[in-house]
Amino acid sequence: MKKPVILVVDDNPTNLKLVADVLEFEGHTVMEAVDAEDALERIRQSMPDLILMDIALPGMDGLTLTRRLKSDPATRRIHIVALTAFAMKGDDQKALVAGCDGYITKPIDTRRLPAQVAQIIQRMQEQSHTPNR
Repeated sequence: MKKPVILVVDDNPTNLKLVADVLEFEGHTVMEAVDAEDALERIRQSMPDLILMDIALPGMDGLTLTRRLKSDPATRRIHIVALTAFAMKGDDQKALVAGCDGYITKPIDTRRLPAQVAQIIQRMQEQSHTPNR
């Protein structure tokens, strides 16, 4: 089975490279974006299956971009996982209310990230086989 294409959106070059490298090592095709505008351009060029979205982006933040993508019929089916250092109580709920399908906190644990992404992908595949989706 073909692995999903993953778009990683993070304005921190170190975090962006770390996540992309770990996922590429696992055999995923990874696209990278440094802000919301860059992410929108990448999505226009090639629709990803999954987005790992930093919440604290310059300009348009990740939750605003998530709401925008989820409100657009062309992009609403993309699964989006919040990727954030904001691990305050209630932040996970804010991400879910904005339309995120999950939540991964920073700093990224490179040993756990492949399993976390694999779980998300498994849920995506299960949902796509569920009637009325």
